[in-house]
Amino acid sequence: MIRKDQNRKKASTMETIRVNAKENGKKIKKYWNTCIGAGRAGEGLRAVWQKQLQMTVRDCGFRYIRFHGLLCDEMGVYRKEGEKEFYNFAYIDMLFDALLGMKIRPFVEFGFMPEAMASGDGTQFWWRANVTPPVDYEAWGRLLADLVRHWIERYGLEEVEQWYFEIWNEADLHAFWYGTKSQYFRLYQTSVNAIKGICERLRVGGPATSNFVPDSRFDGEVEDVSAHKTNQVENLQSLEWKGTWIEDFLRFCETEHLSVDFVSTHPYPTDFAVDNQREGTGLKGRSRYVNALQDDLTWLRNTLDASVYKDAEIHLTEWSSSPTSRDCSHDSLAEAVYIIKCNLDSEGLADSLSYWVFTDIFEEQGPGPEPFHGGFGLLNMQGIKKPAYHAYRFLNQLGEEVIWKTEGAIITKNQQGKLRALFYHYPKEVAESVPISAYPDRRTIEEFQKQGETAELSMCITKLAASSSFRMEILDQESGNVVKLWESFGCPSNLTREQETALKTCGENLKEEMLEADETGILNLDLTLKPWSVVLISEQ
Repeated sequence: MIRKDQNRKKASTMETIRVNAKENGKKIKKYWNTCIGAGRAGEGLRAVWQKQLQMTVRDCGFRYIRFHGLLCDEMGVYRKEGEKEFYNFAYIDMLFDALLGMKIRPFVEFGFMPEAMASGDGTQFWWRANVTPPVDYEAWGRLLADLVRHWIERYGLEEVEQWYFEIWNEADLHAFWYGTKSQYFRLYQTSVNAIKGICERLRVGGPATSNFVPDSRFDGEVEDVSAHKTNQVENLQSLEWKGTWIEDFLRFCETEHLSVDFVSTHPYPTDFAVDNQREGTGLKGRSRYVNALQDDLTWLRNTLDASVYKDAEIHLTEWSSSPTSRDCSHDSLAEAVYIIKCNLDSEGLADSLSYWVFTDIFEEQGPGPEPFHGGFGLLNMQGIKKPAYHAYRFLNQLGEEVIWKTEGAIITKNQQGKLRALFYHYPKEVAESVPISAYPDRRTIEEFQKQGETAELSMCITKLAASSSFRMEILDQESGNVVKLWESFGCPSNLTREQETALKTCGENLKEEMLEADETGILNLDLTLKPWSVVLISEQ
């Protein structure tokens, strides 16, 4: 059982709660394991990447994966000699064969631009993705159509109909699109016509824009940096936030009679959208309030309901506590609790909330400089499980039917009628999202995690099988906190085999206790939850 921390302030006590295990509950949409992100297609050809993904799919249950770089030159997809075009899908086949063999489907992001089709030489990332519009939009459409036809021939229409096709990534940001809003809309129009021309049932969407904003910076054809309001106020919650390009995109598609099977965007809870975006803008790199995701998705749901595309799915194809791959908060316990809280609080508002990303084998700024550098991943480069990994592993264990739920706790039943209960402590006195702790400075997240009082929970679960047993797994400062162990080694940039083994053991073997209902089928629980701790209880 989790013990009280005598060094903390007096705990805030939660009421005793009685739950009937036989009670009929409400179906829950487990949208948290619909999709997971990865860096780029080229990374997916590596054996260690595939090994890590296979483990992640097994433990966390993800059904789709999205990544950048499918059409970049390192994948060898497109070349041109004179007026003759050549397609080569061999590397894509290798990658997609591997994914489907792991029982995870592609959430296809079409991007970035093959050099031989590009209108310019503007690039992004360490791996130099070309982010300019096509010099010939018809050539772009031909490439997509030929690739989709190839997939249908290789995998069958019934399979490909289960995929999603997203057009580009964050074209609202100059970093990812050296073009205008109208040029992106033309790209979408070309793409959706090419894909739907093959089969109307194939699912196409966009605009895959960056995080929400509280001002008019994206109202024009390109971003107007002078319109930023976030650098003018202290309280970000005082502003009204909205999705970028969403309304204009829906109006354009309605006017042009274009299909929109899903709307996608990236609701990072920050006042900036990409690494290094703050430079020269006056942006402070701040995090919004903890309920920002829920508010953003409510805005998005209402916007769709007011459009002709009210039946379109909502896919948040990137999300995390921040949009930077050098944020030490990503390695923390607080990240895990934030993931669980946001996913449970926003259930029913979206069809997927895709965490960005599953592994620190991720090279937008180049290879990670050390084992724990604030990378996006649920796993670090060596495959060591961070606390965030367990957040998704725990969420995946939840059943399909909720019989009781409140702030910080949920009790479910799976299809076999077995109980799955999840308890987490995001302190009520903490109003903001997990803050950015810019690598290599870990002090921000360390100070943040000192906040909060312990919380006590007393619960009586009835109508269980007599003497039924339960396993309790605990994630807290002393269990699964791999960064703490790494720091005890002196924060080595290069691990010995012994250190790597010790860290993997720490990340894999959480503290466990066994519980048992009494002979009348009653289980009494008295939990003392430290701030930033998580407990999963599973009926055996």
